[in-house]
Amino acid sequence: MAQNKGFWQRHKYKLNGLVLVLPCWFLYQSLTPQFPPAWPAQQLGSFEVAPMPLNLEPPYAHHDEYVKDFYLTFSQGDISSIRQAYINIGPAALPLVQLQQGEEGILHGSRHGQHVHAIAPKTLSANDKVWLTLQTWQGELLTTSWSLPPQLLQ
Repeated sequence: MAQNKGFWQRHKYKLNGLVLVLPCWFLYQSLTPQFPPAWPAQQLGSFEVAPMPLNLEPPYAHHDEYVKDFYLTFSQGDISSIRQAYINIGPAALPLVQLQQGEEGILHGSRHGQHVHAIAPKTLSANDKVWLTLQTWQGELLTTSWSLPPQLLQ
């Protein structure tokens, strides 16, 4: 006597195959990230700094503040001589006293590269720039900025 198998009984092995294949796809994606190109390096005192956004998406909410992630490389200068450094996005650099109030915007990482959750407005405009404020252990305060590329303004 022939059994009449339902749809689920005939195709459940395909779901099992999918469950086995998907982790391989996600592992491949996590091991081969795609980043936008780095921005031009700028001289800031004895440091030469080049920022790179980690993606071209708009700022996102992080601990009740909007931030955008960046990776910074220091090709010149001794990172150990930096006391504190912050990044914010806006029409002007935020004062150091205001930046020190929170935990967002501070550079952290190693001598190979610094990561930062840059303080940002909810939407980016053409008037905004990326501002780096850096203080050395000698008390020297250095500030520089980069214009936002058109890809980030969309």
